[in-house]
Amino acid sequence: MKTPGGSLVLHYMGKKGTSPKCGDCKGKLSGIPALRPSEYKRISKRQKNVSRAYGGSRCAACVRQRIVRAFLIEEQKIVKKVLKQQAALAK
Repeated sequence: MKTPGGSLVLHYMGKKGTSPKCGDCKGKLSGIPALRPSEYKRISKRQKNVSRAYGGSRCAACVRQRIVRAFLIEEQKIVKKVLKQQAALAK
């Protein structure tokens, strides 16, 4: 870098930050900047997460997958219950 006095000096730029990863699929989390850990202290909370369930820790696809899985598990429980009732009525 050139100073106002005309001399050349070295400026240490620092390491580049890596973007946060999804805890399930290890993919990049969109909407969250790639910073060094100490730089995350300086930005506001709204810049560190996304306004969604599991916002700053899971990607949208993984959250959707979790919701669908939970829904299907609940449906499966209901079906088992209905089949059990029908079997009891048949006896």
